[in-house]
Amino acid sequence: MKKLLCMLFMAFAVLSFAQGDTKPEFQAFSSSLLKLKPAEGGWQKFSLKVEVAPWAFQAIGDVHIVAGDAELLNTALYDGTLYAVVAYIPAPAAGTDGKEYQVGVFDMMLFLEDEPTQVRNVKFRLLPPANDEWAMGIFKDAISAGTALGSVWGGAFEDEITKASAIPMDKKQLQANLKKQERPAPAPAAEPEEPVAKKKKKRSYDEDEEDEDGSNLTVKEKRRRAMMQKKRAAAEEAEEEEEEPVVKKKKKKRSYDEDEEEAPVVKKKKKKKSYDEDEEEPVVKKKKKKKKKKKVVYEDDEDEE
Repeated sequence: MKKLLCMLFMAFAVLSFAQGDTKPEFQAFSSSLLKLKPAEGGWQKFSLKVEVAPWAFQAIGDVHIVAGDAELLNTALYDGTLYAVVAYIPAPAAGTDGKEYQVGVFDMMLFLEDEPTQVRNVKFRLLPPANDEWAMGIFKDAISAGTALGSVWGGAFEDEITKASAIPMDKKQLQANLKKQERPAPAPAAEPEEPVAKKKKKRSYDEDEEDEDGSNLTVKEKRRRAMMQKKRAAAEEAEEEEEEPVVKKKKKKRSYDEDEEEAPVVKKKKKKKSYDEDEEEPVVKKKKKKKKKKKVVYEDDEDEE
């Protein structure tokens, strides 16, 4: 199935190219993606390799040394005044990485300070991930269509080439462009919604707008109201039976007559120490009585009397 689609696409592409419906486009690449080999016989081998979506190809060829100066192109390469412009037929193909690649490259030119050089033997080779059978089929058709156009570096496409040459892309710029493309597109602004007409709410007996006496109610609404009131009353009674109010007991003041608590101990003031309260009475020392001298009577005295 894939091969059939490839063949159909290639046939359509060849037909379109033959009718002149498709015009070539141009892309410039900076000198940082170019390589030059030493000169041989007045010509230098060059190589251009690009591996950042939407490009995956390599181009090789020969470039003529300008004014016979072998170092002029090398100096221009490092100065950035040498750059490449690739011509391609817009023919995208899906790579194996899921990204889209332009595989319709068919010709290129090197420019030195905005002036074209002389190139020959330009060849292109597709690189992974855009080099499967499907991509190769589109690539071959683009080569055929580009060759049929003849030289594209003349005056017919001068404006397009000048525009492309204004900004030669390097690897960093290509990566930045790729990230920019991979970012999700901003969501479209939401269209203003038409105001939705609010439906009139059915009357409810809980609403404040209803009269307390129910004078503005129909007979059916009055019956319904009475039934609702009965249900509410029954529900309130059931709730009262289920949950009795819990009365918190006031904390009783402490009393010294209660059994569970002892009377407060009152400390007595310490009395001054007195001798009546001591265990032993103080000992009072008695005064010694003086002994009276006994009068001695001698017998001789008595006789004399």
